[in-house]
Amino acid sequence: MLPAILGTKVGMTSIIVEGGRAEPVTVVKAGPCVVLQVKTTDKDGYDGLQLGLEQVKPHRATKPRIGHCGKAGAAPARFIGEVRLPAAAEAAPGDRLTVESFADGSFEYVDVIGTSKGRGFQGVMKRHGFGGMGASHGTERKHRSPGGIGANAPRGTGQSVKKGKPMAGHMGAVRRTQNSLKLLKVDAEKDLLLIRGSVPGANGSLVVVRRAKKR
Repeated sequence: MLPAILGTKVGMTSIIVEGGRAEPVTVVKAGPCVVLQVKTTDKDGYDGLQLGLEQVKPHRATKPRIGHCGKAGAAPARFIGEVRLPAAAEAAPGDRLTVESFADGSFEYVDVIGTSKGRGFQGVMKRHGFGGMGASHGTERKHRSPGGIGANAPRGTGQSVKKGKPMAGHMGAVRRTQNSLKLLKVDAEKDLLLIRGSVPGANGSLVVVRRAKKR
């Protein structure tokens, strides 16, 4: 059974589960993925599969990507990713993998890996949750400032900002993993996974759904 699959985030909705309770779920369109390359321990040092997701027209892909996907007899893929395997893969280039590997109920929880939404340059209140300064009389144009940033320097060394100090800066657009989310439903006909809770990334972005490592 394949322990992971590539997909795209569709969006969030809610479904009614047993007992009449509404559960918030994220809909992920996972697969079908084409096996582009088989990684082996003898040749690559590990076992795994390189998968391609979503076909694109050749004029919208680069020549290296067209040639690489063509070796597996597949059209150029929009997304390419690898899945590590604990043992040698029972697949060959050109095979198609779907969410049916998740439909047998062998595991109940999954990890979802994606790239968080980019927020650009943000201040300390939004980026780190600072409380800001008082809004009473006397505070002027400093309500959202971080306050002192160099007060922790040892005596005699002067003021200096320590490495890792929470400050304003770029926020988001980083790889994030949401661990141990419950897989509520698998729709094999529409290639959909309904996962409880939210997952990283914007709608339409690439995500990797794998067997949960902690549960």
